[in-house]
Amino acid sequence: LHLGQGLVVDAVVGGHHHGVHQVEAGPMVGGELLSGIPVDGCVTSRGDWAVGGFTRTLFDECDRLGGYIGAVFDFRCLNVVCVDPEIMKIAVVNVLREAKVKTLLYTFAEDVVVDNGRVEGVIVLNKNRRTLLTAKTFIDCSGDGDIAVLAGAPYESGSSKGDFQPVTMIFRMMGVETAPLLDFMRRHPENIAVGENPLITKTREECVEELVKQGYPKVFFRAEGPLLGSAIASGEMYPTALVAATPVSLQRKEVSLNTTRIANVDATRTDRLSETMPDLLDQVWTCASFLRRRVPGFENAHFSGLAPRIGIRETRRVLGEYVLTIEDVLDARKRPDGVAKGAHHVDVHGAGDHQLRQPIRNGGSYDIPFDCLIPRGLKNV
Repeated sequence: LHLGQGLVVDAVVGGHHHGVHQVEAGPMVGGELLSGIPVDGCVTSRGDWAVGGFTRTLFDECDRLGGYIGAVFDFRCLNVVCVDPEIMKIAVVNVLREAKVKTLLYTFAEDVVVDNGRVEGVIVLNKNRRTLLTAKTFIDCSGDGDIAVLAGAPYESGSSKGDFQPVTMIFRMMGVETAPLLDFMRRHPENIAVGENPLITKTREECVEELVKQGYPKVFFRAEGPLLGSAIASGEMYPTALVAATPVSLQRKEVSLNTTRIANVDATRTDRLSETMPDLLDQVWTCASFLRRRVPGFENAHFSGLAPRIGIRETRRVLGEYVLTIEDVLDARKRPDGVAKGAHHVDVHGAGDHQLRQPIRNGGSYDIPFDCLIPRGLKNV
């Protein structure tokens, strides 16, 4: 039984021969894959694919449906995989259907039945009222470790000081003209975040020129640059580290924007998470207006959509039988018991314009051992 936002559907498909059921709290499967944010960590900074299997199957389905742009190097730190979130909604459902996964939408996991460290069942709530679902194995993809924590697993939350990385609202703008945007980047490289990985030996100007050659509207406007920095100082923009534009549809001339942020919100507190929505939407409108006024290529662009949910960077971190260390990531460590790989650098967002980024050694990837996925004290989660 798979429970969650659908973000980690790989585990569902990998076990489809055993009769997998997926419980989804929302109206649609896919989780953050539907937000418009690019998929990070799949391709190393060197350009090598670190993942395969279901992930590539999902991208292939997006490609078949016309919603796949592919890997794009940001000449800052990493390669990102750009997809159309509207197409992704269809692709995820198609792949799950092909794998014969049974899905319950609009269903919330309310409680668990535990016996000596083994979860016997999960009590779910929907319009059919409360139902006990039993299974041999439970995969907690709630994003907050809800099932594991209800079953008694230990966890950490936030930083040692009680800080939480900011929540965000990804939004999209349509009608962005790539040519004038790239020309603006070329003429004003001081505004662009590039060259943060030691693998990149080019100057800022050379990095921006490489971005222009790629031909995509992929850009990070940095808070240290005069464009964004002066806008923050004058109050035209809210404090933020970056304004990140990513192509999601070449046909619609549409990009996603990752920039809004409200820090130090415990998103497991539903009341506090809900309170952020008005301010996040104000930031969306502020940023869209700023881009139309200040950035060539955006003059005639218009707001075209929001992510289906508030983006949450950090809540609980369930402690597995092994906990990945920062050295494991930065040193690109490989393990004989690795069952997954990651290629995303260490990336810790703070309040305002604060952000810590540390690249992986030699632009490689690290292994994630199976023990990372097994909560301490639990036998079948």
